[in-house]
Parts: sequence; C-alpha cells; structure tokens
Amino acid sequence: MVLAAAGGALLWLAFPSWNLWPLAVVGPALLSLACHGRSLIRASALGGVFGLTFMLPLLSWSGIFVGSWPWIALSVSQAVFYAVLAAGLAAVGSLRAAPLWSAALWVAMEAGRSRWPFGGLPWGRLGFSQADSPLAQLAAFGGVPLTSFAVAVTGSLLASVILQRRRPRCVPDVSVWPRGGRSAVLATLPWLVSTPLWAVAVLHDPASGVRPQASSVGVAVIQGNVPRAGLDFNAQRRAVLDNHVRATVDLAAEVAAGRQPAPQLVIWPENSSDIDPLVNPDARAEIDRAAQAIGVPILIGAVLEGPGIFLTNAGIVWDPATGAGQQYAKRHPVPFGEYMPARSFFRFFSDQVDLLRRDFTAGQDPGVLDVGGVTVGDVICFEVAYDGLVADVVRGGAELIVVQTNNATFGYTDESPQQLAMGRLRAIEFDRTVVVSATSGLSAVIDADGSVRARSDLFTSWTFNDTVALGGGTTLATRVGAVPEYVLSALGVGAVAWSLVIRRRPAAAPPPPPPLTSSVKAAGTVPQEMTDL
Repeated sequence: MVLAAAGGALLWLAFPSWNLWPLAVVGPALLSLACHGRSLIRASALGGVFGLTFMLPLLSWSGIFVGSWPWIALSVSQAVFYAVLAAGLAAVGSLRAAPLWSAALWVAMEAGRSRWPFGGLPWGRLGFSQADSPLAQLAAFGGVPLTSFAVAVTGSLLASVILQRRRPRCVPDVSVWPRGGRSAVLATLPWLVSTPLWAVAVLHDPASGVRPQASSVGVAVIQGNVPRAGLDFNAQRRAVLDNHVRATVDLAAEVAAGRQPAPQLVIWPENSSDIDPLVNPDARAEIDRAAQAIGVPILIGAVLEGPGIFLTNAGIVWDPATGAGQQYAKRHPVPFGEYMPARSFFRFFSDQVDLLRRDFTAGQDPGVLDVGGVTVGDVICFEVAYDGLVADVVRGGAELIVVQTNNATFGYTDESPQQLAMGRLRAIEFDRTVVVSATSGLSAVIDADGSVRARSDLFTSWTFNDTVALGGGTTLATRVGAVPEYVLSALGVGAVAWSLVIRRRPAAAPPPPPPLTSSVKAAGTVPQEMTDL
C-alpha cells in the first residue's frame, strides 16, 4: 500500500509545475513492485490507491471554483483505470519479458482513458510529463503513446532488476539474466527494446528532421486578460472583448510608428469575444475596428448562439475588409464543462450541474483555416490533449498549429502549465510551431523542437509579435498515426489473456521418485524387508 501510494504521488511530481520528469519512471516502477505476486483483486485495490494519489493532486484545478465534489468524482473515475491496469500488471508479472508487457499495458490503459467515458480525459499521460526530457523526442516517431511506452518500460525494467536482486541466490531465475536459449531471448527483449528507444531519444536532432527549409511568417499573439479569475470571468459585459481590441489597436499604433514589425496574421484566444459578434452589432463593430487598425486577418474565439438551443465554441477568421469568414467549431466539447451528460442523473449528486445552463454542440470538421494566406490548424483548449484532433489538422495541411484556450476558470493553478507541456509534445510530434493563445495565460510560442520561445505570465496583458517558422514536412508519427498505440495496446491485452490461459491450466503432477539402486541396497541403508517388498 505504501509503495502504491508513493508511486502515484511521485508520478504527480513529474508533471508541471513541479517538472521533476525523472520521477515519471519511478511511478510505474513502484506500482509494478507493489503488484508483484499479488492476486488480481488485491492488485486492483493497490492500483486504485496509486490512481488516487496521482489524480487527486494532478486534477486539483478542476475543483478550484466549483467545489470538491466534481474534483473528487473526476479523480475517482480516473483512478478506476489504474485499478484495472494494476490487475493487468499482476497478471503479466510472471511472464517472460514482463516489463515489456507491463509497459504495453500502460499504453493500453492511457488509450482507454483518453476515449472513455464521455470522450475520455487524456490528462496525466506519462508522455505529457516528458517535455523537458530526452524521451520527448520520441513523439516525432510514434507520438505521445511511444513516449509513454518508453517511460513505462524503463520503470518496469527498474522494478524487474530490484525484484531480481531481492531473490535468494539459491533460487534459480531466468527472468532478467537467463543462461541461454529461448528464455534468454524473451528475458532480454525489454532491454533490446528500451535501449534503442533511449538512444534515439538522446541522439535525435530535431533540427535535422524531414522538414524542408522552413519559410516564416509574422504572427502577433494577443493575451488581453480578463477582469477576474473564476467562472464569472466574463460577467462584466464585453470587458474581455474590449481588452483584446485595446491590445490589438495598441499594437497597430506601434506598427504604424515603426517600432514594431507588421504581422501577417493576429491570433486571439478562445472566448476573446465574450459576446456573439455574428448577432451583436456592437461586438462586430469593435472587432472590425481592431482588424482594420492592424490591417490583417484576426483569428478570434467566440461563443456563438446556435444551432437551435445550443451554443458553439468557435474560432472565426475575421478579415479587415470583409469581416467574419471561415469558422471552426470545437469538435470535442468538454463534458460537465461545456455540456452536461445525463443532467437529471448527476443532479442527484450536486446542484452544481445547473451552473451550466446551455449545452455546447460539437463541430464536425477539422480546424484547418486560411488566415492571411497561412494554413492554420486550430484546436481549442483541451483538444490539444487528443491525438486524433491535432493529427487531423496537420494531415489537412496546417503549416502552423494554434491552440486557442481560456484558462481563466482555473485561476492560479497547474492547469495552464500542464496544458502548455502538451503543446510542447505536439510541436515535436508534428514538427510544427505551436502558438498557444490564452485569454489570461499561459500564452506561448513553441518552436518545432519543443522549446518555448516566448511565454506570458498568468493574468496579465501580453503581446507577442515576431516571425515564426512554418512547417511543411511530415514526421513518422504523422504518417503512422495511431498504429503504435494500437499495436502496443494489443500486445499488452494479449499478454494478459495469455497469462490467464496459463493460470487455468492444471498443474503438472510431480515426477515419481527415482527407483532405489543396487548401490543403495549394498550400502545397507535400506532394510531387507523393504527391499524384498
């Protein structure tokens, strides 16, 4: 129990804002040690403890303004996945190459957690803790799943070595250092897999990737800030929009005076227009004023009325001459944040569900937009955590990835730096500059190697205006898509199935004792009556 609890807590410290990324290896190692030799039920209980000590602090931002009940419920629901994982770890622990199957199970668990329930929550995947680690470079070859696998297999091997060292020397064992044959191949397989992964991660030079000589474009990122943190960040009508208009007009004055270069496009964050500009003339006029002042298109974020009784979280290309143009409707609204599933059921547990008065609807098309002649791949807020949503915009031709986000509802918590780390992995994975544009921070410009070129503070007004590189190449991760995740998940689940088959086999009968030899008889050690019998 202590090992499981410590493993979850140490894994949390690997994530922002602590950023102690080597501890991500320790988490899987301690969970494997805790589950070794346990029954499936007992291991699942230990996995639940691990999941709670990890998820409760990691997701503490989710209850900062809505109370402890939603935060605890969310953390418990995620801990269930770790309980299932731990049962799987106990099942495969007796197999040859157990560290390999254990690491594959981590990928399978994260794949399931990223999809279920209600579209999943990828927050806390092992790979997202590695933005400052050499292992982050593996994202260019197999995406976040390969990075998570490398972390998990390293931790599982560490646990395997510890277990081997603890065995009495008189007990023969071939799980880590066998004498030869097929057992040797199977037992050394995790080492043969993990060593090349670390070598590739350490030696990979992002500057020598598949991207051709990159062109560049002038981009301005506006963080206008909000009147206050919390759920009512936009309670003061039009204050958020006015802040972004003011910052853009100020930048336009600097450009006109020759103190700033002229950008080719401007990026505003999610919810930067707190009034629907398509139906409100005053909001439309203000955005027109900002676009005409800067003289280039602005990608704004707005909450739109409709369709029907629903709302739409949208990114809109706003041209200085023609006004509103192309739109992207958020494809993955956040359950319990942007829509309330099973509202009447969850009302039994908390009346907080009625704080969300109207549900957002999901868009259907990837956010590939033409903004000032640049093909921008737009994802909104939590969508940066979902592999497929980001991959879709890159495959659609995006030269620049933009993450429009509004983190005002999470205050001064770790949510913003955790989300920023995801953007850094995406930059490496797709060899693209990633622009994170937030209403209140953290806004940032991330180069294609995952390094943060510029970053704002929380709850301040901030403007970035400079050239950024445009991507045109295709990484291996882009080409193979979700194949590594599917293959590794299948290996893990298959190993569990095989271990259960082995458990069901009847135990072999012990061999009969050897017959008494004539030398034994001659030695007189056996009574004559026994030998006659």
